[in-house]
Formats: sequence, C-alpha cells, structure tokens
Amino acid sequence: MTKAAAIVHWSDIEAPQPWQYDHHDEPMGHNAAFGHHFRLKRLGVHHQRLLPGRRTSFPHAESVEDEFVYVIAGTPDVWLDGVLHRLKPGDGVGFPAGTGLAHSFLNNTDAEVQLLVVGDRSTPANRIVYPLNPERRAHHEDWWDNAPARDLGPHDGLTDLRRAALDDQDG
Repeated sequence: MTKAAAIVHWSDIEAPQPWQYDHHDEPMGHNAAFGHHFRLKRLGVHHQRLLPGRRTSFPHAESVEDEFVYVIAGTPDVWLDGVLHRLKPGDGVGFPAGTGLAHSFLNNTDAEVQLLVVGDRSTPANRIVYPLNPERRAHHEDWWDNAPARDLGPHDGLTDLRRAALDDQDG
C-alpha cells in the first residue's frame, strides 16, 4: 500500500545537516519542516531532534508569532528568561506572541531529544529579539526594538557541552 501525498514521516524530510545561524559555528537541532513540505500557508510545524549538547536556538522572543513546543522523547531543559526547567515526554510549552518571554530548548542529557514545534508561519510584521545575543541585531532587519523589558535569571543559555567546549577554547 502506498502513502497518500498528505502523509510523510519526519525522517523522510529531515534536513541532512543540523541547522545553524549565519555567521556562527554552533550546530543546532536537526529539523524536519512539515509546514514547508506540505506548503502550509499559516502554520509552521517542525519535528526537531536535539543530539546531546545541542539546543534549538539562541534564546529569543517574537513579537507577533505564537509558538508551541511538545516533548515527544527525552528530557530537555527549557530556558525561560534565564532559568532552566526540566521537561519530560508529554510536556507542552506555549509562547504567546508579544510577551517577550525569551526561550530555547537545551539537551543537557546523554540521550536524543525529540520535539514537535508549532508556530505561525513567518509574517513580515514579526520582530525578534535575542536578549543574550545583541550582536545578532546586525543580521536582523526584523529586530524587535521595543520588546517588553523582562528580568533575566542567571543561566547563560548554553548547553553544558557547549559551555565546556568554549571554556576549553579560552583555556
């Protein structure tokens, strides 16, 4: 029996390499873009795999895009405004647009993490801010200048492995 065109397994559409930011050498997660594959107009849907030591992104917040992340497998940490919270399979985390709640998902374990990431498709009005990475502003015409001011906790947004690698470089 053949699959209908409206059915695809994430492993069939996963990008061959982990994605990474322009002008930065850190590999992030492996991404399977369901929304792009199915040409969805309003909904972005991704399956993301985080190998040990990887994170989904730099901590960021968006002005008009809602986002929801569901933990399929593994026990990632979610970074919320500088504080880590351990998650487990079945946990969901929501980010309403415009709140300024900065976030990222970090894999500080020895096992792979799998996430379902759902959000609005990119819109021209959306703005983004990276509170720990202000140097990103130079690469973003869509920088969120008037993001709500939020107090940040002490965590630096890096995975334990990434921090150790940077410490070794500084040496």
